[in-house]
Amino acid sequence: MNPIPELTPQLKQLRLSGMLDSIEARNRQAIEAKMPYTDFLALLIGDEVARREQRKFSLRQRRANFRTTKTLEQFDFDRLPQLNRTLINDLAAGRYLSEAAPILIVGPSGTGKSHLAQALGQCAIRQGVDVVFNTCTQLTTILNAARANGAYQRKLTALARVPLMIIDDFGLKPLRPPADEDLHDLIAERYESTATIVTSNLDFSEWDQAFPANKLLASATLDRLRHNAYCLTLDGQSYRSPKLAPKAQPTSLAKKRKPDED
Repeated sequence: MNPIPELTPQLKQLRLSGMLDSIEARNRQAIEAKMPYTDFLALLIGDEVARREQRKFSLRQRRANFRTTKTLEQFDFDRLPQLNRTLINDLAAGRYLSEAAPILIVGPSGTGKSHLAQALGQCAIRQGVDVVFNTCTQLTTILNAARANGAYQRKLTALARVPLMIIDDFGLKPLRPPADEDLHDLIAERYESTATIVTSNLDFSEWDQAFPANKLLASATLDRLRHNAYCLTLDGQSYRSPKLAPKAQPTSLAKKRKPDED
């Protein structure tokens, strides 16, 4: 008697569809290998756990809102020989997450700041950590829209609780009121509580320029960001540099005339 048709609705009721997806194959495997019942059950439970972990991983990927799928394995360290690769690998292991420490990444456009930030975010997701990626402009726009809807405090609280927030392109556009206050509020709420990665084209000494209207607010925000932060400088050529076209070979439009043609 085949018990699988009878088990199917029960497994669905128990929300064990991971077992349902593999039970026939596992049953054949158990019969062929004369497997003990406990080993057979362990395989089924393992399938269910793997399915749930994959679902969680996929959900975190969607919530992260990454621009593209950038990984540390794809990062070209050879272009940036001065970058501390040992530190990068240490950060990828996730210690900064438990420290609730910021990571600040600066460098010229095209040196891989966003790639590195998203790659570290991917590492965090693999470790079961929720991540949110936004540009600085997108983030302040989200908070401003929440203010207009009367949901500012609720949105601020939700963003402050995200275990890892990646803020890309800080300082690319000046922060005008109320965006400067919104960013300050968010950084203050996350301070020493959750980890934040920030990328910027500005040198560290120039970050106050992002707050043209309020230098006091700039100082208060940046003090919190810089405290216990891991600072990375990416100094190299842009990988977006255009490729030079090969030089055209000179060609003769006219044939050389042979002596006997004169």
